[in-house]
Amino acid sequence: MAKSQETFNKKEAEKKRLKKKQDKEHKKLERKANAKNGHNLDEMLAYVDEFGNITSTPPDPKRRKLENKLEDISIGTAKQSDERKSNLRTGIVSFFNESKGFGFIKDSETQESIFVHVNGLIDKIKENNKVTFEVEMGPKGLNATKARLA
Repeated sequence: MAKSQETFNKKEAEKKRLKKKQDKEHKKLERKANAKNGHNLDEMLAYVDEFGNITSTPPDPKRRKLENKLEDISIGTAKQSDERKSNLRTGIVSFFNESKGFGFIKDSETQESIFVHVNGLIDKIKENNKVTFEVEMGPKGLNATKARLA
């Protein structure tokens, strides 16, 4: 007699697969039955009333108060004033290395150290010189440009 091709493990695996398929179908039918019993979108929504409390009823549009008038709302950016455009500052050169071509200027108003490079100079400068300069934002912070003796 020939031996059966189905082993015990194969039979058990087939039983598990069929059981899993039946359980999945059963859960699917339960979900469909429960979905018909309610839980629609309107029941899941929550509203906030005029006092900030969460309620299940939608707010009354007649009681709504507009704090801002539509005419007062402007879309766009504000024009920049001339003060921002003229960045002319004064300061004293606190350090300058001529061989490497860079240094620092201490701003007289803010007392912060601002980096200056030879390419940003109009006049030759040395340490302790009083200078006027403009400020630009560089990759590592503020940079002084158009620096000249005051």
